[in-house]
Amino acid sequence: MKRVAVLGSTGSIGKKALEIIASFPKKFKLESIACGSNVEELTKQIAKFKPAKIGIVDKANAASLGFKKNVFVGEEGIVALSKDRDVDMVIVAINTSRALSAILAAVESGKSVALANKEALVMAGSIIMRKAREHKAMILPIDSEQSAIWQCLNGNKKTDLKTIYLTASGGPLYKVPAKRFKHLTKKEILHHPRWNMGKKISVDSATLMNKGLEVIEAMWLFDEDAAKIKVVIHPQAIVHSMVEFIDGSILAQMGITDMRLPIQYALSFPERLANLPGLDFGKLENLEFGLPDLKKFPCLNLGFSAAKKGGSLPCVLNAADEEAVGAFLENRLDFDRIPVLVEKVMAKHKIIDNPTLSDIYRVDNWAREETKELICRF
Repeated sequence: MKRVAVLGSTGSIGKKALEIIASFPKKFKLESIACGSNVEELTKQIAKFKPAKIGIVDKANAASLGFKKNVFVGEEGIVALSKDRDVDMVIVAINTSRALSAILAAVESGKSVALANKEALVMAGSIIMRKAREHKAMILPIDSEQSAIWQCLNGNKKTDLKTIYLTASGGPLYKVPAKRFKHLTKKEILHHPRWNMGKKISVDSATLMNKGLEVIEAMWLFDEDAAKIKVVIHPQAIVHSMVEFIDGSILAQMGITDMRLPIQYALSFPERLANLPGLDFGKLENLEFGLPDLKKFPCLNLGFSAAKKGGSLPCVLNAADEEAVGAFLENRLDFDRIPVLVEKVMAKHKIIDNPTLSDIYRVDNWAREETKELICRF
């Protein structure tokens, strides 16, 4: 039986993870759950799933939980849950860069980490993967695209790989002319046609920054050069990603548009569990594929650029994007200015080729301050 901690339990990924854990009581034991500040949802989850330990980042809201024992507060509390001896696997569904310290704590404790957070790998992929090797910790991807690549590569020789194809639905603006971007409502931008996601990742999907981040994430997860990774637009989101081998063979992982599929596979690996519906091929229409328009979606190009140049530049990309998207969601920045802002911050950065963890934190802070300063000028 795997003892599991779910960090980010009140978000969409966390909720689905709890549902899967509860479906297999002989396979998994929910040891702990944690969230940022959603006390109302966390309280409901405590009553329903009865975890042994509880975590909450927001110290101001911790007192309103109504629980005294086994409550871990602040980022240091989440780190404590990540390295808890009673936990075998940590599901990291905390979004943005806040998850980095928790991931490192779990990895350094030799635990399996089921990762639904691409930002941490973008920031510090070399450090995370090196420590995972040192401590014999497994990093199991939960993102549907990375899970698909992982499944396609499983059992094949690394030397036989030619190309990784990350599929992208195209997001809510795939068929919207670029000249309309500055006139779109926030509702239009956040309305993803295929996936139900949080606000930040929904904006990243609209700009295709999410795919730029995933290119960098895939580099670290699968130890491959950026030149081997391509992005393909696939609006139906049935093929979750593909890999091509040197003989021209292409393997694709297909499935329903449901995040429970990659979450469950990460939880049960190396087993597969019967729980979810399969595809009904009789109801499928055309499966379309195309190349992304990099002029229309410059954020994807910025992702490729950061991936190729490497070093500390991906950290700058991620930090600038987080701040820019946050400003957009708070009505302090126009949507079409997000890529302009991120590019300006990237251009100002002097790349550190092999950054240490302290370098990463320093660069992350610098990029955020630079972005905030630029936002005030826009």
